[in-house]
Amino acid sequence: MGVAWFVLFLGVMTTALEVPLDSKIREELPQPPTITQQSPKNYIVDPRENIVIRCEAKGKPQPRFSWTRNGTHFDVEKDPKVTMRPGSGTLLIDISGEKAEAYEGVYQCMATNEHGTALSNNMVIRQSRSPLWSKERNEPVLVQEGAPLVLQCRPPAGLPPPVIFWMDNNFQRLRQDERVSQALNGDLYFSNLKVQDTRSDYICYARFPHTQTIQQKQPITVKVLSMDAINETMAAFLNDTDFFGDSPVGERRPSFVVPTGASSSKMVLRGDVLEMECIAEGLPTPSITWRKEGGDLDSSRTSFKNFHKTLRIVSVTEADAGVYRCTASNHLGSVHHVITVTVRAAPYWVKAPKNLVLSPKETGVITCQATGDPKPDITWLINGILIANAPEDPSRKVEGDSLTFTDVQTGSSAVYQCNASNEYGYLLANSFINVLAEPPRILTAPDKVYQVITNTAAFLDCASFGSPVPKITWFKDGQNSALAGDRYEMHENGTLEIRAVLKLNSGRYTCMAMNALGNRENHVYLEVKEPTRILMQPEYKVVQRNRDVVFECKAKHDPTLVTVMTWLKDNEELPEDERLMVGADSLTINDVTEGDEGTYTCIVNTTLDQDSASARLTVVGPTAPPGIVSEQPDPPKDLELTDQRERSVQLTWIPGDDHNSPIRKFIIQYEDALHHPGIWKNLTEVPGTKTTAYLKLSPYVSYTFRVLAVNEVGFSKPSTPSRQYITKPAAPDENPSEVQGAGNEHNNLIISWKPLTGFQSNGPGLQYNVSWRQKDVEKDWTSVTVANVSKFVVSGTPTFVPYELMVRALNDFGSAPEPRVVIGYSGEDLPTAAPDGVQVLVQSSTLAEVRWEPIPLRTVRGRLNGYNVYYWKERSLHGHHTKHHKEQRVLTFSGNRTHGKLPGLEPFSRYALNVRVVNGKGEGPASSRQQFETPEGVPGLPVFLEVIKPTLDSLTLEWGPPSERNGILTGYTLKYQTLNGTELGQLKEISLDSNQTTVTLLNLKYSTRYRFSLSANTAKGEGPAATREAVTIVDEAFIEQPSLNVDQARPFLPAFGNVSSSVREDGAVVSWEYWGPDKNLYVEYIVENSKEDWKKELVNGSQSYLIKGLKAGMSYRVRVVAKDQSDVTVHSTEELLVTLPAMASRQVDIATQGWFIGLMCAIALLILVLLIVCFIRRNKGGKYPVKEKEDAHADPEIQPMKDDDGTFGEYSDTEDHKPLKGSRTPSNGTVKKDDSDDSLVDYGEGGDVQFNEDGSFIGQYSGRKERDTAEGNESSEAPSPVNAMNSFV
Repeated sequence: MGVAWFVLFLGVMTTALEVPLDSKIREELPQPPTITQQSPKNYIVDPRENIVIRCEAKGKPQPRFSWTRNGTHFDVEKDPKVTMRPGSGTLLIDISGEKAEAYEGVYQCMATNEHGTALSNNMVIRQSRSPLWSKERNEPVLVQEGAPLVLQCRPPAGLPPPVIFWMDNNFQRLRQDERVSQALNGDLYFSNLKVQDTRSDYICYARFPHTQTIQQKQPITVKVLSMDAINETMAAFLNDTDFFGDSPVGERRPSFVVPTGASSSKMVLRGDVLEMECIAEGLPTPSITWRKEGGDLDSSRTSFKNFHKTLRIVSVTEADAGVYRCTASNHLGSVHHVITVTVRAAPYWVKAPKNLVLSPKETGVITCQATGDPKPDITWLINGILIANAPEDPSRKVEGDSLTFTDVQTGSSAVYQCNASNEYGYLLANSFINVLAEPPRILTAPDKVYQVITNTAAFLDCASFGSPVPKITWFKDGQNSALAGDRYEMHENGTLEIRAVLKLNSGRYTCMAMNALGNRENHVYLEVKEPTRILMQPEYKVVQRNRDVVFECKAKHDPTLVTVMTWLKDNEELPEDERLMVGADSLTINDVTEGDEGTYTCIVNTTLDQDSASARLTVVGPTAPPGIVSEQPDPPKDLELTDQRERSVQLTWIPGDDHNSPIRKFIIQYEDALHHPGIWKNLTEVPGTKTTAYLKLSPYVSYTFRVLAVNEVGFSKPSTPSRQYITKPAAPDENPSEVQGAGNEHNNLIISWKPLTGFQSNGPGLQYNVSWRQKDVEKDWTSVTVANVSKFVVSGTPTFVPYELMVRALNDFGSAPEPRVVIGYSGEDLPTAAPDGVQVLVQSSTLAEVRWEPIPLRTVRGRLNGYNVYYWKERSLHGHHTKHHKEQRVLTFSGNRTHGKLPGLEPFSRYALNVRVVNGKGEGPASSRQQFETPEGVPGLPVFLEVIKPTLDSLTLEWGPPSERNGILTGYTLKYQTLNGTELGQLKEISLDSNQTTVTLLNLKYSTRYRFSLSANTAKGEGPAATREAVTIVDEAFIEQPSLNVDQARPFLPAFGNVSSSVREDGAVVSWEYWGPDKNLYVEYIVENSKEDWKKELVNGSQSYLIKGLKAGMSYRVRVVAKDQSDVTVHSTEELLVTLPAMASRQVDIATQGWFIGLMCAIALLILVLLIVCFIRRNKGGKYPVKEKEDAHADPEIQPMKDDDGTFGEYSDTEDHKPLKGSRTPSNGTVKKDDSDDSLVDYGEGGDVQFNEDGSFIGQYSGRKERDTAEGNESSEAPSPVNAMNSFV
């Protein structure tokens, strides 16, 4: 028994205290600071409002607060704009008259009192930004029917990013479907165009959440050209030449526009939202499907957006990594795109550190377990100072992610910070150690009265606090001996549980709390009451309509308790009806109707318990013919116990009415009021023809029986319980199960078992006889008897040796049968030997095999789990040591292995390793260090490849050696070939020296695109190639530039892309994309084979341009160039050859048509008649007003084009001068210029207009601009869009 008390005492000494929630006690106890509230790590503030940076903390005494900003002390008192709330660390920054950006930075709060310092997170304060849209002019987009189209939004980058949506001039959201949809970047994609897509008000809007402003892009006009309409118009206008063909762009297989290529990759952080999109073009419109290769999509976290084009996964986990395949298909075929998803993780808690409250000389541990990908680094601080820089404390030991405190002393309180960080984020947690020495305090109210029902469990509270943890002892009615025995159970929180209380258990109980600093006691009182039971239950009723019915419900209860009877119908309150009359012990229903049919339940409640019974009411018609109705049987009655013996009894009963359905069987149930009060269990079943059952019983059980009858309809209600029958105690019939033996220290053995239940104990005074002896060494058994425990610790054992174990149950009436013997092992210790004969066999530049000899089993000192191989890179073999050693890696090989392979090595490097054996306790000593070298491998990519100094016939390439040489470089291989569209020229190859980083290629073709690929070589072979494309300069003018130092020369990178041209009736449209830094862009053109100077037109800020004034039937060379501040061309597109058609004609030769020949003859005859008439009149002296006729009937073919609107004069459309839909028109029906022409575009180019959420403008009007005729009527005043927009976003 003494050993058991020693184990219990040791457990108390190593368990941390828990401070009670009682506010009065918490106010009295000293406590280090704790941060209770702080602003988020990334805090974006509204520039229009004052900045509030929160920092609240608690502690005893009240903490003081200080701040750092950008890593240095922030003196709040010296800045008149900054104040700190009294009694708080929260900062209030007044930005009136200041810019919020002046207070941007990284802030950290510190809360300090005499017991330590707590730190907040680093709070990055940034001002929200909603920059204006860059000014641009969008030229109309002309696209052939059936072709794909992308309308780019390109909103300004805000903080946080804006919400993008597309609307029209009427502020109605543009309809989207499988064919037309918005991508994640805000661009609008058309898989194929229809004529109805033609409109002039494609408008992209950006809403900035923090500032609640909305900006719009300039409207984009899209004209979809229908082939039939174009050919009919152009045939008559251009001499019947077929202009575009007979049909729209034909049907075609799908192809992806987002993303491009056959595969792509995406990285996402654990817990974030993963969005992948696949947008395809094709005709008919492709459908998109998704699947994950090698796995299924988690439907609970996965959804499809944007008409199945976007796959969205929320709360990403590591299981979401893998390969995803999206497929676009129509009836012509399908295309696939593979997205490889990698999941990384910012640090997250596996086990966050918790506060530790200890008594003097106790031991405790603060654990900080975090994980992530990559694995986070753990850094410990004390009171905000790195623990490595703090004074040494012999009671404190840092062991990786744990802090161990041993033999702590008063005054050792402090706040420790655990920082877990990797490249994706960090976690910072404060946890304090508070060393307290406090005498016991009783927290339970004195003289508290507990009332319970007989045969139920009573729980008497004795909540306490003290340091060290007080020991609780209970006494009854002033007795000197503490309460003990099977009926009583002591809980860890001090509560005393009394099982199956009886009247004799009533009385006064005293709990005493004791520790080394004192003791305290408290008195409580227990009152045991009689249970509430319904003696007369309501019975099943069948009543004719319009008759009365009475349900009776009589109960008995403890006379000191007040009862309340409640009636329910179908488990709901009775309806409010004066026909329903509730009496003291009955329910009467007058004039019964069909609506009264149902189940009626009587519930009798007291403050401690309740009982209930139910009966069904069936309503029949007054003239219903007689018939047989089967119902559930009535419960049996008059239960009687006879032939009472120690382990058996005979139960008899009288069956109830079977209601026209014979009883099939009876079910006998019992309640054990001593061990499981209130729980009824099935004991046995007997046929329905019997009314007697012979019941086998167990010792030391307080039995109460009841019987249920069963027929074809169902179960009866339970019978009234029998009288209580208590069997006599006896010795246990069985022993504990699940006996095990294992040690948690190298010199102990913990014997554990599953204890017997109260029902299995067979009597009071249940105890366990625990026996053990060392297998094959000791002959005699060592035994100890314990109670109320399920384990026993044997100390002073040898390390990891087998023991024979037995656990036997016994009580006050004897012992259980002989138990079976179980084998267990004492605790393990760390291995003492290191593996010998370690050898390394290098198999390739990235793989090696390590071999070792197993250590003797006696030196393992435990269960052999395997071997750990630690290996790390010491240096590269290029002759220089690495400045920073890479992280040591470890591989575990389970079992009694003697070899393993090390993958993922770096070529041409020196590695070192050691091997350690592992058992259940940990690792043994390391083997001697073995070094090995990996051979050369192929090198990596060159760091960069750039093209500089382009001339007419030469290009200079410059590159950087690969960062991963993986060996000794032997040289470089340069391959290049011409590139003309999709056609590749002859491939040429040049070998270069290893020390060479530049080369000039001569005798190249002028104005030709070349593709270059450069790879590095080692003795192992050729590595991957870096590629680059460049174009030789077109004109000598490019060469006549000021000489540049090579080191200052700008790399020649592609600046233009997607250059195309199309022909319109009023000129040629050139489109392009430009990514270069120089903003002076020009479109240059010249007649083909002409020696005249190039004509140029400035096109800044645009991506397309209409060249007007070109002559029909002529061919032009066109290019787009970018010039620097010195007007020197730095980038140029390839030349485009644009030919304007001379005259349109139909493919059908109408000269052979009969109607055409007849028409020509009629015209010739008419001309002949007119000539005769003119000749006659001239001879008579008349005058023919040729000039007036010419003015009135000007030849449309020579009519000049209007410069102001770019249209032919005869075909000018008056519709262009009408106000737009949605404009305001005066009541008199006229349109005033000042009213109809005033629009959002007049005030800041349209795209720069900002709105508040209430529709008001933000900022000053920029003033009305002077506009030419072409622009004067393009927009009209419209109502504020903000309310409409907010309904969509």
